[in-house]
Amino acid sequence: MTTPIRVDIVSDVVCPWCAIGYFQLARAVRDTDIKIEVHWNPFELNPAMAQEGENLRAHLAVKYGTTPEGSATARTRLTEMGAALGFIFNYADDMRMYNTFRAHQLIDWAEEQARAHEAKMALLAAFFTDRRDVSDVRVLAELADDIGLDPRAARAMLDSGERAEAVREKQRFWTARGVQGVPAMIFERQHLVTGAQGEATYASILKQLKAAQAA
Repeated sequence: MTTPIRVDIVSDVVCPWCAIGYFQLARAVRDTDIKIEVHWNPFELNPAMAQEGENLRAHLAVKYGTTPEGSATARTRLTEMGAALGFIFNYADDMRMYNTFRAHQLIDWAEEQARAHEAKMALLAAFFTDRRDVSDVRVLAELADDIGLDPRAARAMLDSGERAEAVREKQRFWTARGVQGVPAMIFERQHLVTGAQGEATYASILKQLKAAQAA
């Protein structure tokens, strides 16, 4: 029986390079036919962001000094890269950045029901493709429903905050181990790879780890 390669992915649902990195990895898995077991882990790019969020372009200008021209160039590049990987970035000038703590709680809750991956994919699409507010409890409950989970139970969980400390603990776990930026992928719990490294790099890593398994 083939043992899947474990990949812990630390990321945020509003991080475009996290989306690119994952879909590059998925393409590498397809091309190498090497099985992986993905575990999603929380990271907040903007933990102090207000619940109502901020205009994305304005946010990037303040946080990183991104110019309108630089923003347009980056959006075009991401859109093209995403399209090549089968993911749709649907940027707009009025697009907003949101607080993602509740979104991570939804993924944590979904993990107990073997739906964490589906929740993560739904959240990435909700934010980048559909431009939905991923801090809104109603939106999150609808996404839970979309992936086959009980929307009322999801909303009750989010309203109660029962998963909040579990998510905080996971965040502390990874930051204590040196994860300061995302995406961060940890292969077999020991090989840390940061940033979206491309399909070829991920394919090479998977082949090396598969060979080590067989040795």
